[in-house]
Amino acid sequence: MPETATATQPVGEVLARAVTALGGQQRDGQVQMAAEVAEAMEEGRHLLVQAGTGTGKSLGYLVPALLHDKRVVVATATLALQHQLVERDLPRLVEAVKDVPGLDTSYAVLKGRSNYACLHRVRAGVPDDQGTLVDVPLGAMAEKVLELRAWAEQETEQGGSGERDNAPRHTDREWRQVSVNHRECLGAAKCPFGAECFAELAREKAQRSHLIVTNHSLLAIDAIEDVPMIPDYDTVVIDEAHELTARVTQAATDELGVSDIERAARRATRWTDAADGDPAGDLEDAAAQLAEAIEATPPGRIDQLSTQLSDALVLVRDAARACLSAFPRESGGGEGEGDAGRTQAKGMVQEVFANAERMAAGSQADVMWLGEARDRFPARLHVAPLQVWGPMRDKLLTDKTVVFTSATLMLGGEFGAVATSLGLKPTERVGSQVVTTDPDTALPWKGLDVGSPFDYGQQSILYVARHLPQPGRDGLGPAQLDEICDLVDALEGRTLGLFSSRRAAEAAAEAVRARLPHLTTLAQGDAQLPELAKQFVEDPHTCLFGTLSLWQGLDVPGDTCQLVIIDRIPFPRPDDPLMSARQRAADQAGGNGFMQVAATHAALLLAQGAGRLIRTTSDRGVVAVLDPRLETARYGRFLKASLPPMWSTTDPALVRQALARLGQTRA
Repeated sequence: MPETATATQPVGEVLARAVTALGGQQRDGQVQMAAEVAEAMEEGRHLLVQAGTGTGKSLGYLVPALLHDKRVVVATATLALQHQLVERDLPRLVEAVKDVPGLDTSYAVLKGRSNYACLHRVRAGVPDDQGTLVDVPLGAMAEKVLELRAWAEQETEQGGSGERDNAPRHTDREWRQVSVNHRECLGAAKCPFGAECFAELAREKAQRSHLIVTNHSLLAIDAIEDVPMIPDYDTVVIDEAHELTARVTQAATDELGVSDIERAARRATRWTDAADGDPAGDLEDAAAQLAEAIEATPPGRIDQLSTQLSDALVLVRDAARACLSAFPRESGGGEGEGDAGRTQAKGMVQEVFANAERMAAGSQADVMWLGEARDRFPARLHVAPLQVWGPMRDKLLTDKTVVFTSATLMLGGEFGAVATSLGLKPTERVGSQVVTTDPDTALPWKGLDVGSPFDYGQQSILYVARHLPQPGRDGLGPAQLDEICDLVDALEGRTLGLFSSRRAAEAAAEAVRARLPHLTTLAQGDAQLPELAKQFVEDPHTCLFGTLSLWQGLDVPGDTCQLVIIDRIPFPRPDDPLMSARQRAADQAGGNGFMQVAATHAALLLAQGAGRLIRTTSDRGVVAVLDPRLETARYGRFLKASLPPMWSTTDPALVRQALARLGQTRA
């Protein structure tokens, strides 16, 4: 990998120049963070930085990343942050520091192949079930697909990136008509449009760049699954690091359904050599055997494969292997339709083989479960890693320098829970720092809390409704609905409701609409999330109630949101296959599975949910938790210590008065 020239200016000077040029204010936490990140990169030591909302952490790591003498990767969890970095933060930063000598300010964004339009699919069409390339059928989505094709051609003419984020509005199904995954791709050498390929051009740009912005999933595939996706790099900064374990788990999770096998078999029929039988037909027969085995298996976690299910998976695995062997090595028709149809068909069979092989192995390192059939969607088998800290330690942390940063890294007031989940082991805490060198794995690291510019004690109240009954399995009861309506009424709207289930969110919305009809009450599902968020911001007398995607993905600073209601402590469901397996494994290893898994999961989500309230130094409001266990249970102290340091009360009258004053002030 080519090294870049080292800039001579200290990180503090370059940061000050950047902040001044951008018209911002330098914050002590940002200065401290930038210095620590630069030191960690130079020394090759891992760093965990908790930086509260408003710290300016993007500049806190981007400046030292540009100053570092080797390539740096920045990985984010959400498209929103990735977009912010590439479209706003980096262009403005590069402009601000363009006169700094010796500074390589080149950067690129890199995503998975399916995030780019495929010119072969755009120009040649989409294979049908027999592998023949066909044009988009007439129907409801035809017009949209034609629009996407025209957009892709325009991107080619104008030198655009061909990224999905820049495309006209569309659905997942419509996008699949103009894109391919890595298994379906012909490869640049075989594709007639390889020289123009958006994905290949993005990789080439990344090869020439000092800084690469990508996402957690692509990082996991590259570093942990040993599939080369990212050009060689020295250091990775993982923003939104509280989500990394979940994203790595998601990237390493596979699933298999009977329809996947049947479809792969149909695609393979045209391409496989039937001289020694009917390999595609055998694969379809294996799908029927698996369907019978799934029918006989109850939904939920599968701790031990039944003989019937094990035999069916082995049959699918062997049939898929034989089918793969029957594909011709080269197509007879050269480039074009033959290559595309054969490549996609073989890719589908390869995926069936890999997933069946993994499931049939029944590894103790994996957790397997059968999902429930829903509506028109049959039950599917799933398999996920029991834990990811081992692969992260062995395949990422031992080879690269990693900087983890987020507003939520300290749970229960400590870095220990998050550090352990990432493959790091804390041994000692000194003030706001945790420093350790693990002699077994030689992974030195430091944990640092740079604080927040917000005065949570003055700006916010944490209200725990201790007088309410403990939440039950039947959702919200009359007492909780009364409490929600009283709180919303006191403030006259401006409420974000975060609920543990869609049913609870809808019940709360229905109650508020009935009792407070003069307010606008929105429930997740009424429209797309961007539309709901826009309406929430525009109308001050609005409530927005929803589930998990609102807990972490909504940023509404100012008067829009002055009350965040959380219906219950967000423990994972007891029947969650993966979480329950991890909890059991922690218990069997001599730990406390509930605290290590369930309570840690809840603490992280609570902190993220509460973080929706205070987004600027002028914000004011209340976080209301309707679950008395936050005050009464032994684990409540751990959970509260994971939240911002808000002023706390259990007095409902006091909180309603505070909300009424806020409502009058903002009226």
